[in-house]
Amino acid sequence: MSEKLPTIYLARHGETAWSISGQHTGLTDLPLTERGERNAQRLGERLSGVTATKVFTSPLQRAARTCELAGFGAVAEIDPDLVEWDYGEYEGRRSADILKERPDWLLFRDGCPGGESPGQVGARADRVMSRLRGIQGDVLVFSSGHFIRVLAARWLGLEAGAAGRHFF
Repeated sequence: MSEKLPTIYLARHGETAWSISGQHTGLTDLPLTERGERNAQRLGERLSGVTATKVFTSPLQRAARTCELAGFGAVAEIDPDLVEWDYGEYEGRRSADILKERPDWLLFRDGCPGGESPGQVGARADRVMSRLRGIQGDVLVFSSGHFIRVLAARWLGLEAGAAGRHFF
């Protein structure tokens, strides 16, 4: 492969009340906790040497606020494809509770009833990836955990569901 690809920095949003409690937070637009805001500021310190040609953020406030507090809000572009997995009927529920009803359920294999399948999340990641590949220079992306895992898998040419579950 002779194509020079950009370096992509993936930043997960800071802590929310539901990330503390372990509830699936897809499209519910929760704010950061105070600790989440402090962590976002510290992320900015860690990224201080990064010169990003482009910065993209999910429109959800937890990612957009993390981006802002890290010092990149003024240059960030909102990308709706960067939202977290749509958990449908499992939104706001904990995996332990879901597994009581569906003991064999795996998010990255089964997706969510009334929400997205791994293939649908992978298609969003592919759209993001095709835009990122065309950028000359480093890129910073602010999003959510499960979507970032799928994006990493797709960037490496791996299947969204089967491989995405192995990234943390």
